[in-house]
Amino acid sequence: MKRGTAATGVALLALVCTLSACGSSESAGTSAAPADAGAKGGKVGIDFPRADSDFWNSYSKYVPQLAGELGVDLMPPSNSQNDVAKLVANTQAMIGQGAKAIVMAPQDTGAIASTLQTLESKNIPVVSVDTRPDKGKVFMVVRADNKAYGTQACEFLGEKLGGKGKVVELMGALSSVNGRDRAEAFGACMKEKFPGITVFEEPTEWDGTKAASMLQTRLQQHPDVKGVYMHAGGVHLAPTLQVLKAKGLIVPPEDPKHVFVISNDGIPQEFEAIRKGEIDATISQPADLYAKYALFYAKAAVDGKTFQPGPTDHDSTIIQLPNGLEDQLPAPLVTKENVDDKNLWGNQVK
Repeated sequence: MKRGTAATGVALLALVCTLSACGSSESAGTSAAPADAGAKGGKVGIDFPRADSDFWNSYSKYVPQLAGELGVDLMPPSNSQNDVAKLVANTQAMIGQGAKAIVMAPQDTGAIASTLQTLESKNIPVVSVDTRPDKGKVFMVVRADNKAYGTQACEFLGEKLGGKGKVVELMGALSSVNGRDRAEAFGACMKEKFPGITVFEEPTEWDGTKAASMLQTRLQQHPDVKGVYMHAGGVHLAPTLQVLKAKGLIVPPEDPKHVFVISNDGIPQEFEAIRKGEIDATISQPADLYAKYALFYAKAAVDGKTFQPGPTDHDSTIIQLPNGLEDQLPAPLVTKENVDDKNLWGNQVK
């Protein structure tokens, strides 16, 4: 690779019963024997990471509904607005208000370590959603395989471009494990499978305004760019479409001017863009499952249950981390062929 410079309540109840009953079974990943018979029940605190992303806004809408279905005693949520200092302050407030477990989604996965250490010292388990803290104990990380995101995006664009041409990669923040995983996997795949493709890496810090400016500049410098990989449709979609429309590049795939675009998130806006032919594909991050299993594991933690690595009964795999466990949920590729699938969470949001 050349580089440029620049669920329903019944289903949930069944799941709880299944997990609670398999402490001595061989089905690794769904072992949930009580760790401490005295540690039962309690309030769960939750912090939403931001309100400027359609993906995270969808996630936040699922939380209260699923908390009711799961019987989670959920505290009023806070929002750290993509600011680790606010996340720390919000966490301290939850501790003071008696939280027995906390769900968070730290956008800076390195800067949250000391807060996680404090929570561990107070025996307050943490479920991290979508992001994997670099250090500090976590009870469970609920996310999808972000390296697979990067690899799928690489393979999609590589095949569409016939293994040659130029691609702009609108990256997230590399201080986030998600940004790093997607970028590293995309780059490694391009280098190995499509060395004839030049990739212009643009670190947008999950900022739509930066993404628009960077894409605009690259298209001015390289009008022959034929592919765009957006790390997050929730923040990158609207600015990317604005730039492409301004340059007359929203044309059918068979048109030589077409720029192939693939994204991550699976929000309704991306699905509509696929239907209109404005973008070509996205990888559906399961916002509904993120909310469902984050709350499930938080309740399991306060109930004193434990889990082990291995396949689960919800089509995912729990893996061992140096600082805890991670449940890697499925994230399908969505194109014009399957964009109307009613099972996709992006088609269930009103």
